[in-house]
Amino acid sequence: MSACSFALQDPNPWPYTRAWITVKPGCPTSFTSSQCRRMYNKPNKATITKQNEQEALCTDGHTDLYPLSGGLIAFSTLDGRPSSKDFDNSPVLQDWVTVTDIRVVFGRPQLSREFVLGAGSNSGGRDDDPVAVTSTLSTYFYAVGDFQVGGRCKCNGHASRCLKDKEGKLVCDCKHNTEGPECDRCKPFHYDRPWQRANAREANECLPCNCNLHARRCRFNMELYKLSGRKSGGVCMNCRHNTAGRHCHYCKEGFYRDMARPITHRRACKACDCHPVGAAGKTCNQTTGQCPCKDGVTGITCNRCAKGYQQSRSPVAPCIKIPVVNPTAVVSSTEEPADCESYCKPVKGNLKINMKKYCKKDYAVQVNVLDMETVGDWAKFSVSLVSVYKSRGEPLKRGDNILWVHMKDLACKCPKIQMSKRFLVMGGSEGGTGPGAGPGVGATSPGAERVGLVADKNSLVIQWRDVWSRRLRKFQRKEKKGKCSKA
Repeated sequence: MSACSFALQDPNPWPYTRAWITVKPGCPTSFTSSQCRRMYNKPNKATITKQNEQEALCTDGHTDLYPLSGGLIAFSTLDGRPSSKDFDNSPVLQDWVTVTDIRVVFGRPQLSREFVLGAGSNSGGRDDDPVAVTSTLSTYFYAVGDFQVGGRCKCNGHASRCLKDKEGKLVCDCKHNTEGPECDRCKPFHYDRPWQRANAREANECLPCNCNLHARRCRFNMELYKLSGRKSGGVCMNCRHNTAGRHCHYCKEGFYRDMARPITHRRACKACDCHPVGAAGKTCNQTTGQCPCKDGVTGITCNRCAKGYQQSRSPVAPCIKIPVVNPTAVVSSTEEPADCESYCKPVKGNLKINMKKYCKKDYAVQVNVLDMETVGDWAKFSVSLVSVYKSRGEPLKRGDNILWVHMKDLACKCPKIQMSKRFLVMGGSEGGTGPGAGPGVGATSPGAERVGLVADKNSLVIQWRDVWSRRLRKFQRKEKKGKCSKA
């Protein structure tokens, strides 16, 4: 409300000049009386300062109104208030002029001179003695001919018009990302700075939170707003697409940033996929995606042993150092016999791998040769079984094992074995030998009590090549389907 006025109609011209106007329950805004101090305990025409500009004042300005009939009394809420010239920046006056209901209270009429003189003869001359006028007051009446209120919708500067809602009430047509009947709050997700009233210089619009398109809700944090120099206080809630942070600006635990995509992309974060055994944790480098590997493990996901390490059976230390041995070009403790050519001739040079050979052998394994010692007429090799492709009879398991080779076979280089190398070993049935029970019977046996694998001149022992792994797995699947019986 900016101003209100009312016109008086009174055939017996006695307007109620002891009156007040109130715009809020229990909050008067103006008093009019010929005796302000006595009636309302307020001084007449008090000086208005910034300290009391939001208080109701009392004045006798309308007590001598003449003529009474057809007179006009006007009241302005901002008249004489020091901050009225800077109204947009005065929350005190903004609240002062906010009105929901208006009530005008008339205390008692100002009596005419004839009535006062008549009553005064009985009351000692007191023109405002209630007792003196009560008996004759009921014979007088008054009327308000017109009542006008000038004002506008309270939209806090965020609307230029008001519209009627479904209930017929006037509500503001809000702009600047605000909402509410009075545009008194920010729209959802527009909480990057606190709501402010618009003024002639600044719209003070509500700003959306910066969540990089990964969140639909946010909240305001005053502490962060102050720390940012009063620029940003929004905090994103429930970040999606595997993101985290106040602005959903980095990847959550277990994911890393895909630099090929912008941070606003829904797939900007990729899963680390750290190996459950080889990695020391599930988190990875936010930039490179490198997982933290255990000792001896390498790879971006920690999925293989580093150079100089070999796989173990332990989940705690999945890769261990390869034992250091004195390498020799060819392992041989005896001079090559003179009959080696005829001894090895039937199988020498026959190094091809096919399904027929695979089916005839008792075992097919990939081994890493670690060490050797001589036991009688036999060479005892300490090996590590890297992969098992076939095991007839007692199952073979990856890890440490023994490979037996007769010294004559070793001297004639059939098989030819080198230290610290990996080999494919396929052997068994042709020489009457098999894994787990020594190399056979008779004088050529290392002893039935010695377990392990046996390789002889009929075995296939060739240096390992990675391309064979897929072929051997294929043979393994065919064997399970019964293809070996047809080979």
